[in-house]
Amino acid sequence: MGKEFKEFALKGNVIELAIAVVIGGAFGKIVTSFVEDILTPLLGAAIGKHDLSDYFVTLSPGHYESLAQAKAAGAATLNYGVFLNTVINFVIVALAIFLFVHQLIKMMRKPAEKATRDCPQCLSPIPEKARRCKFCTQPVATPSASPA
Repeated sequence: MGKEFKEFALKGNVIELAIAVVIGGAFGKIVTSFVEDILTPLLGAAIGKHDLSDYFVTLSPGHYESLAQAKAAGAATLNYGVFLNTVINFVIVALAIFLFVHQLIKMMRKPAEKATRDCPQCLSPIPEKARRCKFCTQPVATPSASPA
């Protein structure tokens, strides 16, 4: 059983998956920092507040200047600023993953095979529009356009 597990663990797909998980975790931290430390302060400055994560609605009686004060007092809050940060974070990660997978799929597609036909003299494959066989150098008739 140990040998089977070793073979399974050392297969390319498992190692690639492990690498992807580690890189994805690191990328997630970068995106979180970008959203919390760069993007939301810029958005907050544009709308007059320093940090979007401080946007909240108190569901309990009382008035609090910040989310930290409300949490310290044990007040029930609806934290829509934190939710907005999380949504922005998700959109950036989803877009990055989409672009990566899209490029990967484009690279993995096989190029379309060129249309070929057989030379009537030597039976070697030649391009569909060839006028002369590149193998036996005999002239070949070009295919006529079919009437539509």
